[in-house]
Amino acid sequence: MSAVLATHELSKSYAGKAAVTSLSLSVDAGQVFGLLGLNGSGKTTTLAMLLGAVVPDRGSVRWFGQAASARQRLRIGALLEQPSFYPWLSGEANVATIAAIKRVPAVGVQRALQQVGLWSARHQLFHGYSLGMKQRLGIAAALLGKPEVLVLDEPTNGVDAQGIYDIRAIIGEFAKGGGTVILSSHIMDEVEKVCDHVAILKAGSLHHVGPTKSVFATGGWLELGAVNLAALEQALRKLDAHARIEPAEGFLRVYQSTLSCAQLNKHLLEAGIVLHHLVQRQPSLESQYLALMGKGDPT
Repeated sequence: MSAVLATHELSKSYAGKAAVTSLSLSVDAGQVFGLLGLNGSGKTTTLAMLLGAVVPDRGSVRWFGQAASARQRLRIGALLEQPSFYPWLSGEANVATIAAIKRVPAVGVQRALQQVGLWSARHQLFHGYSLGMKQRLGIAAALLGKPEVLVLDEPTNGVDAQGIYDIRAIIGEFAKGGGTVILSSHIMDEVEKVCDHVAILKAGSLHHVGPTKSVFATGGWLELGAVNLAALEQALRKLDAHARIEPAEGFLRVYQSTLSCAQLNKHLLEAGIVLHHLVQRQPSLESQYLALMGKGDPT
């Protein structure tokens, strides 16, 4: 699979304070790639450097296998932070103004508004739009010219439940059509539901990167129960000396075991211990994310 985006050692500081440090990333065609991090982690600065809105202090950005240029960026649609439109113009007139700047035919305005579900509200003035509608209008503007890549900065920030659902659907449809999406968010739930790959930023540095599920597929444990917990614990320690065993609500939790559920059950039966409870648990993605960021315990 070809890389749509590649950065190497991308760095930016403001007034001597590092915003992004030595960031190297690769995004393949067709991925929905999330930049996840707490507020102030460098997400917006990163996206701004990708789009040429901010000049990096050092490092490089390559789009579609070539050095970033104005020509390459014509293949990218972007929405950075809150969309800015003329409040006294209709939704359609606002998008048509941007289409004229981009030299996109008028038919492209209708197509973009239909893609984001705003064609029926095209004559409504922008100042009367809800926050979710404003975000969708910003995405419509980004979709002008049929871009191959969408870059979205916190697209669901402050949007109500219906607006979040609508924006997720737009992203999903774009990806289904073969497009690549790069979005930033500080909300784990959004990344989990939308992105197949994720990079976690912490204080401007890359903390973890990979498929969303594999990045957070850590910290699981086994939960075991038997009539005699003391005997169960003694047997477990003999079977797996490296495992961490803790009591929890009438059960035993076994962390970092080298044995599978089936292996444990077999060996315990041979030792005369019958389990009445054996479950493999996995912490929520949100709790794992907070633990990775140093904000909690992944259990």
